[in-house]
Amino acid sequence: MEAKIYINDSGNAELLSNKKEESSRKLLWVDIGHFSELWQFLICSFVVFIFFIPYGYLQEAIFAIKGFKPFGWYLTLVQFLNYSIFGLIESQFNRTQRRIPLVLYLLLGLILLGSMGFSNASLGYLNYPTQVIFKCCKLIPVMIGGILVQQKVYKVIDMVAASCMCAGLILFTLADNKVSPDFNLIGIILISSALFCDALIGNFQEKMMKKHNASNAEIVLYSYLIGFVYLFFILLNPVTYIYIFFFSLSGFFGVQAVLALIRTCGALVAVTVTTCRKAVTIVISFLLFSKPFTFQYVWAGLLIVLGIYLNVLGKTSHFDLKMFFINSSKIFGNIRKRRKSPMIV
Repeated sequence: MEAKIYINDSGNAELLSNKKEESSRKLLWVDIGHFSELWQFLICSFVVFIFFIPYGYLQEAIFAIKGFKPFGWYLTLVQFLNYSIFGLIESQFNRTQRRIPLVLYLLLGLILLGSMGFSNASLGYLNYPTQVIFKCCKLIPVMIGGILVQQKVYKVIDMVAASCMCAGLILFTLADNKVSPDFNLIGIILISSALFCDALIGNFQEKMMKKHNASNAEIVLYSYLIGFVYLFFILLNPVTYIYIFFFSLSGFFGVQAVLALIRTCGALVAVTVTTCRKAVTIVISFLLFSKPFTFQYVWAGLLIVLGIYLNVLGKTSHFDLKMFFINSSKIFGNIRKRRKSPMIV
């Protein structure tokens, strides 16, 4: 008599399926998982710049339209609607199913609404470069959020980078207050509220992606759709659809690149890349849109760039903060000696 043993391996099959999906890293519907992590980082960063630079230009162009400044929340409403439509189309093509509980999306949608809504509304009160500089310092709240949400531990150099950004931010704000007659404390409160929400978004998204292995299409669709529903019952005013559509389209593709970057390299690295993109946006803003300028902007911006540079150095495992300061002091010492030494004719 021949005995047959049947083994139910459905659980193993599901585990293997999850592993396969986890190893599959997609950027704008193209699988980049077969590239090395360095190339994944470079590709995602490049796409972030490609889509978020026009995003920044269009955002300032929208608020440059006469009479539009009070409609920052309406811009957010239409932006969330467009993101939801784009996400729905993508999810239909990919046949994605929701994996993250709806309760978590209710929370994420509210946080996203606060981040983007307060950010857009602040442009009714702030000079655009000042708003972008505040967003550049997103690294600070993201670090705080990483400690609170994911219990992360950061290096001393990350703290030094955050301190440089804080100092640069204070100088930039003081410069803006000096040269811009449109400076308003309400704008500072609004953009600070956006940064508070930013402290949670990247870390919250990273934690949900790791725990539930959700796709980019799912996160974009549900989080922005719920944010749209929140805002729909608060505000609805018709104005300037063409700019907003392309603004939302470039932002949608940019968000996809950022999510792929978070999945590949983590939230802090993703924020570093988007911060560098914002620096390019500030330069474009001064070139294409007329606004008052003072060299204090340059010094404040250089301090923030130094903070970003130190943050990137902190990601290098062999970087020694003590040796960095020793070498820096030697360089400055040599410069002083050259200045004091008499000229030889």
